[in-house]
Amino acid sequence: MAKQNTVFKDAYNRTLKLIEETDSLPSEPELCGSLGVSRTTVRAVLTRLGDVGLIMWDKRAKTVLRRPGKADFFPSEETDSLSEIIERSFMRRILAGGAQPGMQINELELAREIGTGTTSVREFLIRFSRFGLIEKRPNSHWVLKGFTREFALELTEVREMFELRSAARFADLAQDHPAWAELKEVEAQHHALLADIDRRYPEFSELDERFHLLVQKASSNRFIIDFYDIISIVFHYHYQWNKTNARARNARALEEHLDYIGALFSRDGKKIEEACRRHLKSARETLLQSIQDSE
Repeated sequence: MAKQNTVFKDAYNRTLKLIEETDSLPSEPELCGSLGVSRTTVRAVLTRLGDVGLIMWDKRAKTVLRRPGKADFFPSEETDSLSEIIERSFMRRILAGGAQPGMQINELELAREIGTGTTSVREFLIRFSRFGLIEKRPNSHWVLKGFTREFALELTEVREMFELRSAARFADLAQDHPAWAELKEVEAQHHALLADIDRRYPEFSELDERFHLLVQKASSNRFIIDFYDIISIVFHYHYQWNKTNARARNARALEEHLDYIGALFSRDGKKIEEACRRHLKSARETLLQSIQDSE
């Protein structure tokens, strides 16, 4: 259940929202469709709802006994969105397989591994296919395609435009905006990782993703935030295929992040732009070097 835990919690919380507005829940297939999860997950949700006295579940009848209270919901930090769960599982899968061009991805296997419905996985894969990173094949199979230098240069150009704008917007956030508290937490995680870099350097990619996504969200621009999906795949996972000097490279990126974070806390526009440009330049060089070495 460990891999499915966040899927379960997310589905459970969304089912509680349904219970707030209805006196009976729909059939299991309908719940699978509306929640985008597997029947196994739906049954686990219904079982828990029955155990805590929210519903009476008798075969097809699922009668609501009471409305959920705040204490019935799992905390938001424990319930990543379904798209985030699928994205993370997809990234880990391509890395585990060596992420070589031509590698096959089976949407049925991926859905089973996550504990979600195939429709949700297929929608996620279709979103990435428009960038030419993966290609649909018959029988629920997808093929990972290679990255070219031209693709990388186009991507870095757009990334730099978007992130510079997002970083500038971050400095304008209100003092009590929750992003500042999250930035403080991310900063502490950077220090902890650097303190144990010899052992923990492989953990950098997920922290890198969290930090840059936090910056991008400050833009409040749906297109910039949506574009970040493709950045995650390429920057945070593709260059890991070349593990040469990974420890030194990740240590350097952590130091650059800390300078960048310090600039954000200063709210000084010039410092923010300089720190942001310096780090993105390093990321571009690393990506291009990785592509050159793999050719």
